[in-house]
Amino acid sequence: MNINIGILIISITLLGYFSNLLNGKFLNSFFIRWLYYIGAIIHEFSHAILCVLTGAKVTHISVFSRAPHVTHTKSKIPILGQALISLAPIAGGILFIILINHLLLNDFVAFQTINNIYEIPTHLLNIIKSLNFLHWQTYIFILLILNTGAMIGPSFQDLKNIWPILIISFFIKSQFLSAILLGVIAILALNILLQIFIIIISLGFKKSR
Repeated sequence: MNINIGILIISITLLGYFSNLLNGKFLNSFFIRWLYYIGAIIHEFSHAILCVLTGAKVTHISVFSRAPHVTHTKSKIPILGQALISLAPIAGGILFIILINHLLLNDFVAFQTINNIYEIPTHLLNIIKSLNFLHWQTYIFILLILNTGAMIGPSFQDLKNIWPILIISFFIKSQFLSAILLGVIAILALNILLQIFIIIISLGFKKSR
């Protein structure tokens, strides 16, 4: 099942925005804020790396601010260069998660290829069932997932920077790209489910006091 790439990119952006909204409104603690910054570092440095690779000069990087961003000159690759820079956090974030899972957690979580959107709930359930709270890897994985909204989701400004490419992407179908983007959506969905769970627990704790 090949879904329009544009629809998947918009979905990832909305999920990332919703994740950050939950963090800001309900989970705005010192601890969660620093997890957000870890995600922001991966996000902004993904932009910066693609700037270098596409011939754009990075003039400023801001991470520890209310609106993290990278300022850069134009890419030497017309149109496509800016698209790669703007969408870099999707690739950078998912690569970071895969590397941490493989190198640090010894493939603690078995990520699977997702071929269509209907497989996402089953994939999420398999990941949740595989978590063992007697193992330290579970807690590292949870911390890793908690900041994926800031890490992976393109900002609305990123999409504004590539709107011509974004429009074209609504007419593009690719099984390979769809599988990658559906995997990103699954991780963001897991991130949001985890956030909601923590919010419910914290609200219940406050009511019981």
